Amino acid sequence: MLKIYNTLTRKKEVFKPLKGKRVKVFCCGPTVYDDAHLGHAKTYVQVDVLVKYLRYKKYKVFYLQNITDVDDKIIKRAAEKNLSWREVGSRYEASYLEDMKRLGVNSVNKYARATEYIGEIVSQVERLIKKGVAYEISDGYYFDLKKFKGYGKLAKRMGQEQDDAVSRIDENAEKRNKGDFCLWKFSKPGEPVWETRIGAGRPGWHVEDTAITEKELGQQYDLHGGGMDLIFPHHEAEIAQMESLSGKVPFVKYWVHIGFLKINKEKMSKSLGNFWTIKDVLQKYDPKVLRFFLLSTHYRGTVDVSEQSLLQAKNSLQRVHDFVRMLEHYPGGKAGKKASGLLKKTEKSVEEALDDNLETARAFASIFELIREANILIAEKKLSKKQAKDMLTYFKKLDAVFGILKEKEEIPSGIQELVAQREKARKSRQWQEADRLRQELRKEGYLVEDTAEGPVVKKF
Repeated sequence: MLKIYNTLTRKKEVFKPLKGKRVKVFCCGPTVYDDAHLGHAKTYVQVDVLVKYLRYKKYKVFYLQNITDVDDKIIKRAAEKNLSWREVGSRYEASYLEDMKRLGVNSVNKYARATEYIGEIVSQVERLIKKGVAYEISDGYYFDLKKFKGYGKLAKRMGQEQDDAVSRIDENAEKRNKGDFCLWKFSKPGEPVWETRIGAGRPGWHVEDTAITEKELGQQYDLHGGGMDLIFPHHEAEIAQMESLSGKVPFVKYWVHIGFLKINKEKMSKSLGNFWTIKDVLQKYDPKVLRFFLLSTHYRGTVDVSEQSLLQAKNSLQRVHDFVRMLEHYPGGKAGKKASGLLKKTEKSVEEALDDNLETARAFASIFELIREANILIAEKKLSKKQAKDMLTYFKKLDAVFGILKEKEEIPSGIQELVAQREKARKSRQWQEADRLRQELRKEGYLVEDTAEGPVVKKF
């Protein structure tokens, strides 16, 4: 029975979608003004695994993510680069999607750009004005927080703190209340502008999400994900807008928030010079290594990234890859009851861990215990070929959730020829030539393992 920690209630709850096995999921996407960083990687990889686990458990999930392609930061970056704001948004959206593809984040059903929902945004602002919860001042329309009594229920507070995600668009001394946020900003010369019934302007940050989700998911849906820094005021604002419009409570049944990321025990910051983009890390490490590293800590926990921790993750993941490769080429031994029991025990413990609010670290611990015990059985020849195949099938089934196993490598024809020459030398007992060819393969970045079923080649 799957349980998920709900930020709204501050407790783990049995997961029960609003409509049977159908699940509607939304996660706040990036503001596309720069290359995505490791904080983005943590959020989107961990939400990706949550969605894939729901599908693993036979839920029919529709996963929606927005792309904020009009924003203060985009306008500023456009001015710095002497580009149009649309060019900046398009460039960094493509960069983000490329990063997600490399990280195996492929569970999203639809990406929704804010600029493609201007009509829906204007409609929401008009309806909020009509309900008396929005008002106009010199630079746009704002939400009146005094008109929504539930504000602060997600964060359990009303005031801002250091790590809160705050937009400059909300600043204006004319506001009725300090925390009132902008719904529609009248555009200044040179800024993005849409001519609408509520004036020439551009959308506020918070309203784009509710306009998109109302159109695509309805006025209520099952699960909303995002980083913990978005709880206040962004997600509070979403609740205030949508519950004011619909009168339906709660707007979202389950709120899932992803923990922070640090670099060498410090908060990631450009001013500290420790700002790592996804591309920075993928220049040194395989995407599977980064994905495995991020999943090795619970999604609500803080991850501390360092060269040492990434190298440790690389070595740990190599153990998994080596075990899977061994299962693929295992010649077989004698069937033993212990092997079958080991697989059943692992299946049970992994599912229990993931059902317990997606405890990925505990699930990995069970997998490594299986590898340790299975290697002993293999050494004792107490694992049959069928039992090895069953383990391999399970690993590949589970990888539909984790996405950490290597795809089958295409070995270049030149490398295959060297391997064939070395195998011929071995069979002719030309050991010196075989060793020379092994060293030549190593220089090309390939290792050769001799097994009972022939040589196994892998890139290192």
